[in-house]
Amino acid sequence: MRRKTPVVQIGNLALGGLCPVRIQSMTDTPTADVEATLAQTRELIVAGSELVRWTINDDKAAKGAAQAIAVLRREGIQTPIIGDFHFNGHILLKNNPQTAKALDKYRVNPGNVGKGKLHDDNFAQIVKIAVDNGKAVRIGVNWGSLDQELLTDLMDTNAKRKNPHNFRDVTIEAMTQSALRSAEHAITLGLPKEKIVLSVKMSILQDMVKAYERLAKKTDLALHLGLTEAGADMKGAVSSSAALAILLQQGIGDTIRVSLTPQPNVGRAKEVEVCKELLQSMGFRYFAPSVTSCPGCGRTSSNYFQYLAQDINAHIKLKMSAWKNQYPGVEQLKIAVMGCVVNGPGESLQANIGISLPGASEKPVAPVYVDGREIATLKGDHIKEEFIVILDDYVKNRFYQKKGKV
Repeated sequence: MRRKTPVVQIGNLALGGLCPVRIQSMTDTPTADVEATLAQTRELIVAGSELVRWTINDDKAAKGAAQAIAVLRREGIQTPIIGDFHFNGHILLKNNPQTAKALDKYRVNPGNVGKGKLHDDNFAQIVKIAVDNGKAVRIGVNWGSLDQELLTDLMDTNAKRKNPHNFRDVTIEAMTQSALRSAEHAITLGLPKEKIVLSVKMSILQDMVKAYERLAKKTDLALHLGLTEAGADMKGAVSSSAALAILLQQGIGDTIRVSLTPQPNVGRAKEVEVCKELLQSMGFRYFAPSVTSCPGCGRTSSNYFQYLAQDINAHIKLKMSAWKNQYPGVEQLKIAVMGCVVNGPGESLQANIGISLPGASEKPVAPVYVDGREIATLKGDHIKEEFIVILDDYVKNRFYQKKGKV
């Protein structure tokens, strides 16, 4: 069951409360390069990113952000854009009021807004600009740039205990305290709870989970989840999914990001795809029909089922843009592509539509099941084409809605 949090309005998008868990991502282009930033932003949005974050580290980036947002809005793209500020956000927002107005949310890290009195003054400047412009703020604590003054204070207090906690536990406490104290300060400055999102990102999975669990017990503010510096490719996808799944299953988390180290010649949108697969596999959101496919074993004498599963996924990807508009609800369609008689019929019966291909020593025929009953038996050289026709007909007949009717 989801934590009850205030609904946070970010541009035209609501998160928190009973809203779906939202997906966000971040560009890695210099924001001053307007065309490159726009191209990557469009790629992320098409992939399914519902919020996109841009680095704003100098005046050129701030001015580029305002220009790029204006282009997106002229194109009718309303996806919220977040400004990522570190060290000099108070200066950039003050000197670039057009950017402060154009952005939908500001991201600030309490650990690097300044030291001592400057910390509070600089943080206050950012919050006041957010209040004046009606913008949301993510107070994003990262353990790699944790407020060292707060950490030192907690370490000194811990050292005086009869039974001191270990360093990692004190660090987790510093993370949560930094987020909570900053949020309380922001609220006293006039920023409503409905405009605040918190995060406590760490790169060690178990520590990150503990930090969010502790934070969730101490506040009802909306939370953004992420395992920072998760790594590349398989390692990053698996570790991020594991961390996020633990928290999401507990009802913790209102927005998520999977932070993958970019791979040569691999699009930035891969991190969005991982988020979608995670949410869909957990049954929290649905983005496209799911294909259950056989892992193969000694009984699957042919690799045909592998190619068929691949082809069905490719067919769905090709059709999904049109299907979403024509056939509401098609995202929840379940398809099974199985390779032998052991689990093939059972999985196919559980799916909306399934096919059980012949394994070793089986008859060279493939029964097709629709909504729990066998409706056809395919064989020969055109099983794929015939199954796709059955699939397309099923989608049309099951999900088509006449205008004005549900």
